[in-house]
Amino acid sequence: MKVGVVVFPGSNCDEDMIHAMEKLSGNKVSRLWHKEHDLQGSDLIILPGGFSYGDYLRSGAIARFSPVMEEVMAHSKKGGLVWGVCNGFQILCEAGMLPGTLLHNNTQRFICKNVHLRAQSKTATISSSIAADMVLKIPIAHGEGRYFDHSDAIKSLNDHDQVIFRYCDEQGNFSEAANPNGSIESIAGVCNSGKNVFGMMPHPERAADALVGNEDGSIILEALLNLASA
Repeated sequence: MKVGVVVFPGSNCDEDMIHAMEKLSGNKVSRLWHKEHDLQGSDLIILPGGFSYGDYLRSGAIARFSPVMEEVMAHSKKGGLVWGVCNGFQILCEAGMLPGTLLHNNTQRFICKNVHLRAQSKTATISSSIAADMVLKIPIAHGEGRYFDHSDAIKSLNDHDQVIFRYCDEQGNFSEAANPNGSIESIAGVCNSGKNVFGMMPHPERAADALVGNEDGSIILEALLNLASA
């Protein structure tokens, strides 16, 4: 199983992601420059957080046209695994690889803090192995993280079990107060209908080491690595 992390101009969480995935998998992670067409044999492609192309136009709008994205799309169409975190999630939505869009936070402010999540989908492997009552503490850092789609699309997401994480409070309750950015139905992450492309706004790679005092993110990363190794 080989992991590749795409690096765009403005990516700033690529090294965090690489460190976390190498630590957990024990294998070297490939850096995939955005201008290249070679995925270097990667089984799992990760689009990390940051400010690709300075978030010009809107977050992810330019990065989705980078040459490497042609290969990422082709990889996903063959059933290959793709995961986007924060800006990576925005890029996947802009590319049409995931449903919905990410709007400015309802506070109109950049938010950087720990939040709580609960796994939702029982058919998307990234979340299905996580107990439904387990509350994970994971950091967020975004200005445009408010997930949105029209009502019919949200119903379809729920009907097809495509919501992978929702924001909750420390006790696991869903509420407006526990929703940090105003995302519709407290959605923190979704997957595609084929359940091989995943996106989420929180940063598990920033909570995957005892040195930072939080290893909850390792639970999500390990679930993804297990899926890639299956």
